[in-house]
Amino acid sequence: MAAALVAMTGAWLWLAGAGLLHPHAAPTTLRGFVAAVVMWQTMMVAMMTPTVAPWVLAYARLAEGSSRGARLAPWATFAAGYFTIWLAYSLVAAAVQMAVSANGVVGHDGPPRVLAGGVLIAAGAFQFAPIRQACLTHCRNPLSYLLARWRGGPPGPFRLGLGHGAYCVGCCWLLMLTGFAMGVMNLAWMTLLTLVVAVEQSAPAGVGVGRAFGAGLMVWGLALCLPA
Repeated sequence: MAAALVAMTGAWLWLAGAGLLHPHAAPTTLRGFVAAVVMWQTMMVAMMTPTVAPWVLAYARLAEGSSRGARLAPWATFAAGYFTIWLAYSLVAAAVQMAVSANGVVGHDGPPRVLAGGVLIAAGAFQFAPIRQACLTHCRNPLSYLLARWRGGPPGPFRLGLGHGAYCVGCCWLLMLTGFAMGVMNLAWMTLLTLVVAVEQSAPAGVGVGRAFGAGLMVWGLALCLPA
């Protein structure tokens, strides 16, 4: 999985160079919107590659020997489908970022404390939501999904990647939006989220870790909502 390591390393290095100076940078023009989409998608590649890597490995093992004559290896097509879903998410996130910036909700110093607290409370509460738990159950069981949904032919890997990506977005979309509260380009916060999501989706005690993190987010959010 050298390609995954290279992609993830490159994404983190780009974010380190682009985000340290302006953690709350917001798009105000079409060019800024495109830059924001690129930023969000790079964040998704950096943060979700450790999580999707076991899925790509599982798919590569199942598809071994089926890629003769194909222009693109099935595992790469699967990964492309997965990150296409995250590209759709990045477009929406950049649009939201542009809207709140245009309305003066979020300035260069970040959002008001109450708004930041509200985002953290919502993200923490969502950690316990049944629909989120259903998506997490899917994300923790790659072989069950791949064997049940396996389809032959060139479109098969891409469709499987799209399907898995939809579950993954359903599991993590609100956690990723906490970037609005903590700084969209806050590398320390991004690193923490990357670790939490990876542990939650792969470790034996991951479900408990995710719920504990959710409880912590709610407590932190409540503290931010209290008068300073």
